[in-house]
Amino acid sequence: MVGNARVASLNPVKRALVTGVTGQDGSYLVELLLSKGYEVHGLIRRSSSFNRARLDGVYRERHEAGVRFFGHYGDLSDSGSMVNLIRDLKPDEIYHLGAQSHVRVSFDVPEYTTEATGVGTVRILEAIRASGIETRFYNASSSEMFGSAPPPQNEETPFHPRSPYGFSKALAHFATVNYREAHGLFAVNGILFNHESPRRGETFVTRKVTRAVARIAAGIQKELFLGNLDAQRDWGYAPEYVEAMWLMLQQPAPLDVVIATGESHSVREFVELAFAMAGMDWEPLVRIDPDYYRPAEVDHLSGDASKAKRVLGWEPKVRFEELVRMMVDADVALLEDELTGRLVREDREKV
Repeated sequence: MVGNARVASLNPVKRALVTGVTGQDGSYLVELLLSKGYEVHGLIRRSSSFNRARLDGVYRERHEAGVRFFGHYGDLSDSGSMVNLIRDLKPDEIYHLGAQSHVRVSFDVPEYTTEATGVGTVRILEAIRASGIETRFYNASSSEMFGSAPPPQNEETPFHPRSPYGFSKALAHFATVNYREAHGLFAVNGILFNHESPRRGETFVTRKVTRAVARIAAGIQKELFLGNLDAQRDWGYAPEYVEAMWLMLQQPAPLDVVIATGESHSVREFVELAFAMAGMDWEPLVRIDPDYYRPAEVDHLSGDASKAKRVLGWEPKVRFEELVRMMVDADVALLEDELTGRLVREDREKV
């Protein structure tokens, strides 16, 4: 899967470059683009651990016939590699999803978060400008930029970020606007509110909850430790949100758009519903750990996506209860598969 830019096909198909390709959104976006006939190139940060499980469904050996997904080692901290990759690939579209994306962790590593999430975006934009290619650029902005701004939040709501992640995303957002206005780039910001799926990382609160539900129901885990249960978020379904990303780059002119469901729920509601779906009462099983509180909390995010409906024709289909059910069922099934595999291995070892 990993190679250099010369593996690109000579076929006259659209070519896309995706940063953050190994994450939840990156994997769904790759699948969407491949379904639309694209040749897709993903930026992969070199790591000593293998972190590409979400791409198993699209992985093919690059020497196979008809391969349209290629990986490239690179890093947002290395401007030279970004210029070279973009200049050599000449992608029609760039989807920039790469970031240090955990809000609570950003308080522990603020400088790294700013470097990767904020300055990394500037490097991509400058690489586009310096390479001189014609491309369309999507930047993954975040509802965390709104912070303490009162809901509902839309494209005109002033930002008031409450975390290093939030202000780093605001830096990236305004850099994208500046390169659009100063250099004429087709550059857009998708201001996406929280979006989840069974592919969400296990340290994010929604997946942490649904994974714990499965493990507690199976008798493997005794309790779940969480932070602020009163925070309210606008939760949508990730595959629908990556479709909105694609739609934004198909428009005749660049624009910034909020993507959200317009419906918010507290962490407490998510927890209660997830445990109820497994036939359990959550209250005896959940403990509060002050270490999980943020130094500055974002109390309520709820997006107004009326512009997305009007301009993109985009509306969310999966709602809160269906999303929670989907994630609980997926983690229950995943745990069953893991336990079955463990039993098979133990039986083999006994032979």
